[in-house]
Amino acid sequence: MTADTHHERILVTGGCGFIGSALVRRLVGRDGRRVANIDKLTYAGDIANVAAIASDPHYVFHQVDINDLGAVTSVFEKFRPDGVVHLAAESHVDRSIDSPETFVWTNVLGTFNMLHAAHAYWRNLPAGEAERFRFLHVSTDEVYGSLGTTGLFSEETPYRPNSPYSASKAASDHLARAWHSTYQLPVIVTNCSNNYGPYQFPEKLIPTMIIAGLEGKDLPVYGAGENVRDWLFVEDHADALCCVLSRGRPGETYNIGGRAERRNIDLVRDICSLLDTSLCESLHLPHEKLIRFVADRPGHDLRYAIDDSKIRNQLGWSPSKTLSSGLKQTVAWYLENRSWWMRHREQRYDGGRLGLSVFAQDRKDRRHAG
Repeated sequence: MTADTHHERILVTGGCGFIGSALVRRLVGRDGRRVANIDKLTYAGDIANVAAIASDPHYVFHQVDINDLGAVTSVFEKFRPDGVVHLAAESHVDRSIDSPETFVWTNVLGTFNMLHAAHAYWRNLPAGEAERFRFLHVSTDEVYGSLGTTGLFSEETPYRPNSPYSASKAASDHLARAWHSTYQLPVIVTNCSNNYGPYQFPEKLIPTMIIAGLEGKDLPVYGAGENVRDWLFVEDHADALCCVLSRGRPGETYNIGGRAERRNIDLVRDICSLLDTSLCESLHLPHEKLIRFVADRPGHDLRYAIDDSKIRNQLGWSPSKTLSSGLKQTVAWYLENRSWWMRHREQRYDGGRLGLSVFAQDRKDRRHAG
């Protein structure tokens, strides 16, 4: 049990997703907190992600859509949380290019519902419980837009989202801050860099490359692979969220990064090297020969990098993993858990490219028609 006893009953949204399940496993399995997990179980939500703690008496699961205000309100009333960590979101940029309406519906309207329900619950709490209550809204560094070759995103960086995904998350951040400013709901916002690690859905960059390399398929790298991301191991992110929930100040924003910038092409080469070592009898050695450069994603931001000095200096958090150690652990996990990702590939995602922009094609068709 942690020293903090103020937030023992935590409501987590999206707790069957990648980051959410890491947080739930930590809260229940390591900290002994009581957790209610709300998840709609979309394609990216998997009940198997929390199998390790599913039978724990401190854990309860509710298959609920955050846009179902009545169902969300019922969970608040029954569970009576000390805090909320709101992670439920559509999170894949390529999917947002193809289906932006889904992102607006879940990320904007869903966040509104969570804030509305939390405020109605919080304002009726006894004074001491209301003072301890926190609403932690989890967001992304993509809301800040794109950096050049230098500079870092700070908590003061203006928002300039460039994809439907990042725009929907920016809108949700603004709602969260407005509920603090207008209604005094004790909201905290975090913006994190790219997460990676076990249980990440196969559509994302790192699992895509691991699985394709394992299968001897092309490793598709957008553009020239020059795009730079800062990488954060998912379990380090879960630790940071617990830190913010316990010690963060309402009304504040905390950027969470890994201080692990890497060009996409270099990251893919790192993965190839790990696969070469782990699969020394593979027919596809060296795996780097499988790399193929493909047409870039529309509106692909050049570089993200986070200045996370605020959370480090004020709250005392720092990541435990380097990119090298985290990537080695991640590759090993995917090699050891083939049944997990094979089930997703067979049932939910065939590994094909997303984000080819049906809207761009529609515009092209209309121009030719005119």
